[in-house]
This record gives sequence, structure tokens and C-alpha cells, in this order.
Amino acid sequence: MKTAVLTDSTAYIPKDDREKWDIHMVPLSVIFGEESYREEIDITTEEFYEKVKQSDELPKTSQPSIGLIAEKFEELSRDYDAVIAIHLSSGISGTYQATVSAADMVEGIQVYPFDSEISCMPQGFYVLEAAQMAKDGKNPEEIMTRLEEMKETMRGYFVVDDLSHLHRGGRLSAGQAIVGSLLQVKPILHFVDTKIVPFEKIRTKKKAIKRIFELLDETTKTADQVEACVVHANNPDEGEKLKQKLEETYDNVHVTLSYFGPVIGTHLGEGAIGICWYVK
Repeated sequence: MKTAVLTDSTAYIPKDDREKWDIHMVPLSVIFGEESYREEIDITTEEFYEKVKQSDELPKTSQPSIGLIAEKFEELSRDYDAVIAIHLSSGISGTYQATVSAADMVEGIQVYPFDSEISCMPQGFYVLEAAQMAKDGKNPEEIMTRLEEMKETMRGYFVVDDLSHLHRGGRLSAGQAIVGSLLQVKPILHFVDTKIVPFEKIRTKKKAIKRIFELLDETTKTADQVEACVVHANNPDEGEKLKQKLEETYDNVHVTLSYFGPVIGTHLGEGAIGICWYVK
């Protein structure tokens, strides 16, 4: 059985890596006024953050249509028997549910939808693992079992400079956003049951990052090998410094650097930073 791996653009896997591992992608979009841009295709992350600075209003975001996803499945059915479709959390986007619906519209290919319950590079970790297993000839059931195993240790924590983006985008409750802005706190956020919620409220970004390191400590003490990633929103210098600090601190952690692209950047705002990891 030949198995394809499909994800959406919010995994932010570089094009070279997608091509290397034969990863297929459907894009989400950002909308400025009447203009819609497919992220990773029509607009780069750098162009997006520059455009936000020049715009009076925050952009909106849009998921791929059921029809577009169904077309992708039909295209894949010419060369594959099955497809593992890994998407951003169903609690912040309807992309996963659109995939479930699109799967019922196509024949000739078995679709295995997977809700990552997270986004960005943590989502990408699932995708890369699935792609490597598919290349090794593993069947879809084996791949799905491994993805569920990864979910047990997948962690992602992030800090934003301004909670209003999440509030206006409907990804954080009004009460949580107001409390955060009034107290000038830098809450550590994470995903619980597919939704973005505060983990702890901390006064400064520096202390928030320190706390995330403490959480990573708990994993590294009991794991032989940990895969980690620093994710930044248009702040590569801060991201690189954090990556170096992680590499200096832990012998058993492999660290990569990634970014919050247009769609997720719309909701988090420039300056957000995150650290994510799972046990290899």
C-alpha cells in the first residue's frame, strides 16, 4: 500500500523539506480587506508582518474549502492508496473537520484524518514523522498509532506580547484577555482539549521563558532523546538565542528553529515566542 502524507500550511514546514519527504500541503489564507493570500504560496512570512504594520486593521484568516481538499484527495488517488491528513487543532480552525467531510466525497483513496490538537512546528513534528514512516513502507494504521503515541508527550508553550490579537480573533475568551492586559502579565499559553488556554500567568516574558525551561526539564530528566523547536513571530534573533541556550543546557535535546507564519501570526501578533517538544 502506498501512503501519502498531507498537511496544511500552518505546520510551516519549509518547501525544501516538503519536497524531500514528499509531503503534500493545502494552504490556509490571510485576508487583507478584499485581498486574499494563500500563506506559503502567495505571501511570505516576512511580507505578511510588513503588510500588518502598514494596515489599519488586522487581517482575517480563512481555512481551505471542502472542495479544495476533496480535489487534493482526488489528485492523490491517482498515485496513492491512502493518505494521512494531519491538520492544525480543530479547536481553532475548521480545517480538520473540512478534511473529514471531504473524505466522504472521494473514492479510490482511504483517508486517515489526524487532529494534531496544536499547530505550527508541533504539528510539523507529526507530519515529518508520518512522512518518514510512509517512506519506510509503514502502513497507515502503524503511522496513526505512532502519531497517537507522540501526542502523549507533545508539549507546546508560548508567550505573546499582546493578548488582544487572540481576543479579537476569537481564540481567547474576553475575560482572559482583559485580565492579562490589566495586570500587564505575560501568560504562558498552551493547548488543552484543542483550545488555547492560559497555563500560568507570569509578570515578565523573561520569567515566562524561564518557567518553560523548567517544564522542559521535567521531560529531559526521564527521556533519552527529546526533539524540540523554538518558534518565533518575526523575531529570528530572539529565536536563535533561545535555540542556542537550549542546546547549551541539554545534551539530550535536538533543537530546530521555526516561525509563526501569517495565519497563526494573525492571532498571536508579532513578537510571540514558543518552545515545543516531544519524546523521540
